[in-house]
Amino acid sequence: MFRLLGLLAGLAGVTDLGTGGQPDESLHRCVLAARLADAAGCDPDETRDTVLVSLLQHVGCTAYSFESGRVFGDDRAVTRAFLMADPSSLTDLLGTFVPRVAEATGRSRPAVAVNLARTLPTTAREAPVATCEVAQEAGRRLGLSTSAQQALGHMTAMWNGKGFPRARGDQIPLPARIMHVAAAATMFWELGGEEAATAQVRRRSGGELDPALADLFLANPAGLLAGLDGSDPFAMVLAAEPDPVERVDDERMLEVARTFGDLVDLKSPWLHGHSGAVARLARGAADALDLSEAAQVEVAGYLHDVGRAGVPSRIWDIPREWTTTERDQARLHAHHTERVLARVPELAGVGELAAAHHERCDGSGYHRGLRADRLPIGARVLAAADAWRTLVEDRPHRPGLDEQRARQRLEADVRAGRLDADAVEAVLHASGDRTRRPAATAGLTARQLEVLRLVTRGLSNREIATRLSISPRTVDRHVADVYTRIGVSSRAAAALYAVEHGLLEPDPPGRSG
Repeated sequence: MFRLLGLLAGLAGVTDLGTGGQPDESLHRCVLAARLADAAGCDPDETRDTVLVSLLQHVGCTAYSFESGRVFGDDRAVTRAFLMADPSSLTDLLGTFVPRVAEATGRSRPAVAVNLARTLPTTAREAPVATCEVAQEAGRRLGLSTSAQQALGHMTAMWNGKGFPRARGDQIPLPARIMHVAAAATMFWELGGEEAATAQVRRRSGGELDPALADLFLANPAGLLAGLDGSDPFAMVLAAEPDPVERVDDERMLEVARTFGDLVDLKSPWLHGHSGAVARLARGAADALDLSEAAQVEVAGYLHDVGRAGVPSRIWDIPREWTTTERDQARLHAHHTERVLARVPELAGVGELAAAHHERCDGSGYHRGLRADRLPIGARVLAAADAWRTLVEDRPHRPGLDEQRARQRLEADVRAGRLDADAVEAVLHASGDRTRRPAATAGLTARQLEVLRLVTRGLSNREIATRLSISPRTVDRHVADVYTRIGVSSRAAAALYAVEHGLLEPDPPGRSG
């Protein structure tokens, strides 16, 4: 049995990467929120929800990554700039967003300002919906309480009713309101200390923030922030959970891993479903080899790419071969994966496997350049499974290979000493397994499924109309019908639903979606 909060506290590093946050920002925010909940007289259930919601505040951070990266180049910089800006002040938004994004992306301030003016109406309408929708769905898949799920669905709500959803005042769940105060205080405390934290909380009180909770923080900022800069925040988070602590079995731990893998795959439409496909293939290969660590290999498959959250989404969407600099940026994701999983004691073995998914037996891989004698068989299986899925999946610069050509590529890697022969043989055997249960279609027609798959690939309604040779109005109707039928309102949530329910393109032969 594993402690759920320990798993989530370790994996919260994924959201710190995805929002351009400081290391341990999620942990610090969680501890401060727990202290505020205690000061506000919350009961144990409210405190537990507050701890989880504050820890996972940005669990939907990848929901709008593709759109932000396409416009500005670095989705993490965009997210951080929006978080730092006072959402109730257009002047502050311009004064914060433009210089920060310009500095992070190397673009001129006028260029960023023009892009912001052009896209702000759409972003203001779509980004909060996608973020809250994905966060709430993640809460459901993680098995959180209904009240915690509802709070996650109010991540971008504001006390004055000007956020999303349009709840205001006490209509916003209490854990979300506490989280909002803790988030503003923590973010600016890490940048400028107690003085900066109190100034921002005071400024935002009554607009973005619940004034009573803001006053609660302002009455004792030193006491509420005490110890955050010296003690182990991971241990402090665990200590903040009310009794009885919640524990999970191996099956639920697998669902936690699957959820985080799917969330990170939202970084790019080209990656949807990749982590799950790698995990299933690696598990099949590990079982074929009768590996004792087969269960760890599967979990590692779901989590092997969580480090992608720390790489700008633009990198994954470049429609050509990478330059050397771009390749170096992409390769950082293996390091980020290792960094995140190293914080989770329950995943020590998993982390070793996941961090090595791009290593090669001859030492030519990354990020450590390990050779065969330092690569356990589970890591070699995962590397082969990832290599196979990457070959057969479409990428922005080339279509996926058919099964025969992908096999030839892996066999060539074996002959060159890059991949393990037994691992590749097991992966090729597992890739031919056609016994998987056919995906349910959620009552969608064949045309609606086709539209759903194109929506999740990031195509606009007009681009879908061109692709399918139908009118934009017909596409509009199909998209609305699909969203209504599966209960979503955004592209990211539709993609998450499609991945979870197996509605993307089937495994090879064919394309991966």
